This record gives sequence, structure tokens and C-alpha cells, in this order.
Amino acid sequence: MLWLKAFHVIFVITWFAGIFYLPRLFVYHALCSDEISNERFKLMERRLYRGIMTPSAVLAVGFGLWMLVLAWSSYVHAVWLQIKLVLVIALIGYHLFCGKIVADFANDANRHSDRFFRWLNEAPLLVLVPVVILAVVKPF
Repeated sequence: MLWLKAFHVIFVITWFAGIFYLPRLFVYHALCSDEISNERFKLMERRLYRGIMTPSAVLAVGFGLWMLVLAWSSYVHAVWLQIKLVLVIALIGYHLFCGKIVADFANDANRHSDRFFRWLNEAPLLVLVPVVILAVVKPF
């Protein structure tokens, strides 16, 4: 079980690295005005989303579910885990929303300002902090 937990944590970290970096790329992409920069940001965003974020998300969720299945009887009534799972579902929604933005930029159809993306960049903290507290402290 400790190996599963280790790999789960590794892929959560890599997923969050992408989750924090991609909206920052969106900020700079929204501010760029030349075609060379526009194409460069499209490439960077696509590679980050498809090459790092999505595989990391799949593996983080997969290892987490694997641990959950193996210890189901211990976790079935754990309120902290139920809250954590709701937050993970919200994070998956955020991830998918970022994917839509990547597609919008790829199609030159972005409708958001750099200020919007600056705020979007802060949103994952609203998930990260309680998830870590719930997983470590297990308050409920």
C-alpha cells in the first residue's frame, strides 16, 4: 500500500505543477500580439495539457482509486475522504475546463482577459489546501 501511496503523491504533485503553470501560460498567451508567440504558446499549452497534466491526472486518480478499493472497509464511512473525493471531482472539472481553454486558444477563439486567467490561476489553491489537510489530519 505504501508504494501505491508514493506513486499517488508523485502524480498528484506533477498534476498540480501543470495545474498551476497552465493558467500562467494562459495569462501570457492572452497578452501576446504576434503570431510567433501565439503559435509558441499553443504548442506549450498543448504539450503541457496532453503530455504532463492529463497523464498525471489519470495516474493520480488511478492510484488513489486503487488504494480506496484495497482499503474500502476502512474508508467507507470516513467523512474526510468523502469531502476529499468531492474536491477531487471539482479539480477534475477544473482540469477539463483548462482543456477547453487550450482548445479555444488553439482555435484562436479565446474570449477571456489576462485578468481572468490570473484569477483562474488561484482557484486550485481552494482545492489543494483542504485536500492536504483532509488527507494528513483526517479531522472527521
